Amino acid sequence: MKYVVPLTEIEMQTLHEMQSYHPTRRARMRAHSILLSHQGYSIPQIARLYEVDRRSVSIWLDRWQQAGLVGLYDRPHTGRPHSLSESEQHKVQQLLRKFPREIKRVVEGLAEATGKRVSPKTIKRLIKKTGSVWKRIRKVPAKKPDPAKYAHSQALLQRLQQQDAAGDCELWYFDGSGFCLEPYLPYAWQPLGDTLEVPTSSHSQRLNVLGFLNRQNDLVSYMLEGSVDTEVIVACMDQFSQQLTKRTYVFVDNAPMHRSHDFIKEIPKWVKRGLIIKYLPSYSPALNLIEILWRFMKYTWLPFSAYTSFACLRRAVAQILKQVGTEYTIDFQTV
Repeated sequence: MKYVVPLTEIEMQTLHEMQSYHPTRRARMRAHSILLSHQGYSIPQIARLYEVDRRSVSIWLDRWQQAGLVGLYDRPHTGRPHSLSESEQHKVQQLLRKFPREIKRVVEGLAEATGKRVSPKTIKRLIKKTGSVWKRIRKVPAKKPDPAKYAHSQALLQRLQQQDAAGDCELWYFDGSGFCLEPYLPYAWQPLGDTLEVPTSSHSQRLNVLGFLNRQNDLVSYMLEGSVDTEVIVACMDQFSQQLTKRTYVFVDNAPMHRSHDFIKEIPKWVKRGLIIKYLPSYSPALNLIEILWRFMKYTWLPFSAYTSFACLRRAVAQILKQVGTEYTIDFQTV
């Protein structure tokens, strides 16, 4: 039977003080156990007294013999061991890249690869720990823009932004977008047990918006329910060009209507009025700042109530367009 080496008077006095005054119960219990062992109590007796496992009492005695009073304190620890090893965590990251929207597929794939099955909650905790977040997947162009043309446009835009800030010219971005009754907001905070619902559209009615936007959140917009063709865009450009007070640059993308013969033949007339058309490189929507406006409208600003009917959608879109620059603004330095 294992007992502690007989204690000295000083050791007994120290242990008595620890048993009486130490702030943690575990330390008091261990100090008392050492005193009991000194008095002849066996390990099973001490274990029954404190309702702990015999191995725990044996460890306390060993730690006293090896480290003295320090051995009775809790050692620093890092918490619960990881459920997955580093290699298994790496496997989770590989599966997540393959199935970015299907946690259950990741769980099954991990079980097949390692024989270890964990809960979806464990996978989610690991995902958050590695810095991943649940957010909307963004559409990107089918191809990459030409690097040289992209860099050239970036440099040109930067120069024109500086001239615009100095008041030497104006810089605007032109584009169009469509709105329909299919919601652009698939995610929202909802009460537990309740579900926000919007009616499914049974027709393809579409509201089109054309707009000119600058970095000061000034917006000139045109809203129509019919189709958008070259004639409509030319009419918008023609009306916009008649309002200019200084040299103005308008950047457009390479949509077929912007490259059509009927559009290009109007450019000399607009130049005389001070409107200069500049084309962005193909596959580079990131350079056209008005794309950010459409994204904010569809995914942030439009309320769910806008999707209850086409009339509600028209009113909501018109209200937002009217209040861009006052109630609705974009900080282009942070987006």
